Amino acid sequence: MLHQNQTAFKDWGAVCAALAQGRQSLIVRKGGIHEGCEGFRVEHREFWLFPTRFHQGADQLQPEQVDLLQEPYAQEPAENKIRLGLYAVVEEVYELKEELQLAGLSKLQVLNGETLAQRFAYKRPGLYVLLVRTYQLPQPLEIENETHYGGCRSWVELTQAYRTEGLTPVLSDEQFQQQKRDLAERLH
Repeated sequence: MLHQNQTAFKDWGAVCAALAQGRQSLIVRKGGIHEGCEGFRVEHREFWLFPTRFHQGADQLQPEQVDLLQEPYAQEPAENKIRLGLYAVVEEVYELKEELQLAGLSKLQVLNGETLAQRFAYKRPGLYVLLVRTYQLPQPLEIENETHYGGCRSWVELTQAYRTEGLTPVLSDEQFQQQKRDLAERLH
């Protein structure tokens, strides 16, 4: 793990909350508008998770996961602030090219089937699934929400690098390895 990192990855607050609670260990990504015609690329193997609420809604989550919208990472922090307390290390990257593969994801993440299908079908069919090991700070930081962090993009460079010292894994090694096996079985 890097000693400090300035890169952040934007995802819905509810997804960040699910990662923080160990409900999932994967990120499903199509790509943002600002990522151009090439779409999403895994540019970094380690990053801070940057929770957003843009386009997030209860109707995009599985019914039993809607409670995540009440969790701190899914809530609006203090005015013009970003809650930074989760860190992810990419362990595996899967590129899904068949819509049938989406069914295998239903029990492994919090988005509902319709949301996954919409993301898969947008522009060019396909999705990326990142298996990530999630770590958390004992106390999240609240940093300034800078103007250049805005827009539909996956990656942002923070105004400074933040130390990763003190991060602890959300899941035990055994729990994470089980989620890793479950994902591999469902996608192969």
